[in-house]
Amino acid sequence: MFGTSGIRGRVGKEVTAAVALDVGRAVGTEADRVIVGRDARRSGETLRDALVAGLRETGADVVDVGRAATPTVARAIGDRSADAGVVVTASHNPAPDNGLKLWTPSGQAYPPARQDVIERRIREEAFDLGDWEEQGGYERRNDATDRHRDALVAAGERAAETGTTELDDSGGLPADDPLADLSVVVDVGNGMGGVTADALHELGADVETLNATPDGRFPARPSEPTAGNCETLVATVEAIDADLGVAHDGDADRMMAVTDEGAFVPGDLLLAVFGRAAAEEGDRVAAPVDTSLAAADALAAVGAELVYTRVGDVYVAERAADAGVAFGGEPSGAWIFPEETLCPDGPLAAVRLATLAASTPLSERVAAMDRYPIRRRSVETEHKTAAMELIEERVTDEFDEVSTLDGVRVDADDGWFLLRASGTEPLVRITAEAREADAADRLLDRASGIVDRALADAAGR
Repeated sequence: MFGTSGIRGRVGKEVTAAVALDVGRAVGTEADRVIVGRDARRSGETLRDALVAGLRETGADVVDVGRAATPTVARAIGDRSADAGVVVTASHNPAPDNGLKLWTPSGQAYPPARQDVIERRIREEAFDLGDWEEQGGYERRNDATDRHRDALVAAGERAAETGTTELDDSGGLPADDPLADLSVVVDVGNGMGGVTADALHELGADVETLNATPDGRFPARPSEPTAGNCETLVATVEAIDADLGVAHDGDADRMMAVTDEGAFVPGDLLLAVFGRAAAEEGDRVAAPVDTSLAAADALAAVGAELVYTRVGDVYVAERAADAGVAFGGEPSGAWIFPEETLCPDGPLAAVRLATLAASTPLSERVAAMDRYPIRRRSVETEHKTAAMELIEERVTDEFDEVSTLDGVRVDADDGWFLLRASGTEPLVRITAEAREADAADRLLDRASGIVDRALADAAGR
């Protein structure tokens, strides 16, 4: 049921009220008090109602925080002394989709072991349903977003006091209105990330918003904050000469950025910026196996280390919880600051980035990072599982530096390549990167040959 970030799919097919009901029953069997929230999608109310019914049937008390960002809901679990939280959202997926994300009191997504328990209960219908006297209670609370905003302001004030990297020469920002000299454009994307604009305003920034009205149809742009979907943000930053632009997806667990020069920042470079600001000598930063060499090199320059995880924010969060890990991130836009929360918190990332940009322009920070040629290819197949078995066997025999943490990654003298089955599509994805373009091309050709031969052999079985 669970992909790399919760349960997700097309409403009426993969995601139905029956699914939400069963998830509620399974979570409620494990928990006494559960926080519930949803994004702006039109199907969210129906799924929320079914989820709440399932939770209350097992005797779990429900605290409904209404429409809110995913990190807002995740933070509310600890604030309200609850045992779990569930957000009805499909995150950055298109409007016809919806889903459910499950969270622990630490703000961390349910790890694989807890996901397995939920799946088993649903599969076996192992629910503890109560009788008429044992139904759970229900209350509605409308202050979760205000609490999140206050926490963001406090985090911004703390970050502004320090001046966090060797690029900073300001010695910190003013304690009062630390972002008073910063202009920011926030593209909410018709999602739930309006708390970002509120927090930045409270910190003194001059804030302009785009697409700030929540609308689960996402009429202004597709929900995912990619470079192609953020062209209006780029144009606005340039037009008003803003210092920073930030963009969220539908549930605001993601955040991407535009520099003061009007350039969209690739996710790997933004990860390098955040990691270098957060990490000191001896620290580690957690990121998935497909992360660019640029991040590893940026951290090595300050004596820190990049440690790899499986693809998916749940796995990054697991590693970010370890001692000595100062930051975790995915180039897709999920950023985790473990001293604050283990939930990818797009608004928190926006506030932290704003404090960095206030001391040293984001364009200068990005320019300080190396960029390397990266090559990608996807091969469609109905035999991805069998092919990946062959790929792992053959690559392990042929190469010395091989990781099978998530797919098959080979580290060579001049770069690396990764062969990985898509978690949601009938594809094998190939990624190759090197410090020189010719080397990246060679690695991609070599990796493609391995995949093509394995697919042909798997199809002929």
